[in-house]
Amino acid sequence: MDEMGWWPVIGLMFGVALGFAGAFGGFTAFVIVLVLGVIGFLAGRALSGELDLGELVRGRRHP
Repeated sequence: MDEMGWWPVIGLMFGVALGFAGAFGGFTAFVIVLVLGVIGFLAGRALSGELDLGELVRGRRHP
């Protein structure tokens, strides 16, 4: 399976994790799982070289 073929499976797993967190842990657990998932996603993109975190921090101030 190529790299693009994994995104639906990863999205499904993330959705299931959010569902379990919401069902068994309530809204707070849901938000914690969501925030940590986004942080993990950004960290993975940064480590693979697809995302420049310095550019995110600096914003778009300079041309």
